[in-house]
Amino acid sequence: MKSLSRPRAVLAGSLLALLAATAARAQAPGPGGPPAVGVVRVEQRPITETSEFVGRVQSIQHVDLVARVTAFLDERLFTEGGEVHQGDLLYRLERGPFEADFAAKQAQVAQQAALLTNANITLQRAQTLLNTVAGQRSTVDDAQAQQRSIAAQLQNAQAQLRTSQINLDYTEIRAPVDGKITRSNVTIGNVVGPTSGALAAIVSQDPMWVTFPVPVRTVEELARRYETRGGMAGVVIKLILPDGSSFAPEGKIDYVAPSVAQSTDTLLLRGVIANPVRPAAHAGDPADRPLYDNEFVTVQVQGVAPVNLLSIPRVAVLSDQQGNYVFVVDDQNKAQQRRVTLGQSSATLVAVTSGLKLGEMVVVDGLQRVRPGQPVSPGPATPGPQVPRPGAGPKG
Repeated sequence: MKSLSRPRAVLAGSLLALLAATAARAQAPGPGGPPAVGVVRVEQRPITETSEFVGRVQSIQHVDLVARVTAFLDERLFTEGGEVHQGDLLYRLERGPFEADFAAKQAQVAQQAALLTNANITLQRAQTLLNTVAGQRSTVDDAQAQQRSIAAQLQNAQAQLRTSQINLDYTEIRAPVDGKITRSNVTIGNVVGPTSGALAAIVSQDPMWVTFPVPVRTVEELARRYETRGGMAGVVIKLILPDGSSFAPEGKIDYVAPSVAQSTDTLLLRGVIANPVRPAAHAGDPADRPLYDNEFVTVQVQGVAPVNLLSIPRVAVLSDQQGNYVFVVDDQNKAQQRRVTLGQSSATLVAVTSGLKLGEMVVVDGLQRVRPGQPVSPGPATPGPQVPRPGAGPKG
């Protein structure tokens, strides 16, 4: 039995030695020494403060085209989906009955005008004879009453002529605003009228509104942040389109709702932004613009001027279930994990409100080779913009 236990002891000792050697190799630096990492110094850098919200694009004007008189639809004079300008002729209704009515009303006006002329002559004659033996006060009074009655009838005829002119003008439906017109809801040959509904609609295109709800707490923070820089006049809005591309024109906030939405505890903010025409692919193509009515976009509220904040590149920030952290190289060239609290950010930089001090060295390049407490070989970070790795961005 003793002869069997001794080989087992030897075997156990060999296994322990092998495990110890393996652990020592894991902790020892590689053949080339400590891993090389790129570092940047924590500094005060100019950052354009940005806050993002989900918003909706809205046209400033949305006009339904409705027939004001009842008539047959004779012509449609626009391209469906194209842009029209204020005053453009869009539809023409049957004009014949309205032209005949207008001519009849003109005749009535002419008739009453002739009768009024004769009544004026009669009144003038009666007033002349009043001072003679043949003159009578009753004759003057009758002539005066007749003259006033015919004058009133002339005014009524003129009003009817004006109404007839308005109805005749309504047979031509013109664009009340500039914008893009929808498809036509009624085809040529149908009878249309005030109860027929909208023939089409015009949606204005430039500029556009962007509305976005903002939590009340955030609105108060924005107000404090930009209080010394003109309040809402100190910010601009930029848009990120649904495909992730940036929209070049900048906008301004022009409205803050006076009441808080009770269901969401948010305030509705509205900005106005230009919506220029994209270059046409071919001459004669319909005008196309990047923003569409009721489109969802990402709204970025940015400061007009950057501010100096303690900041690091966004790519240096990692995150886990406990929050955001970075690796700092200490005086002994060891990487130490440091929990940080982030503030405002730009496309490449993020402000740090706590967790770092001015002048500390933060690892930017080679993060995948760094472990807490591990010796590293620091060097200048690779110049140029850093591209965040998937899943390594800061939370929030």
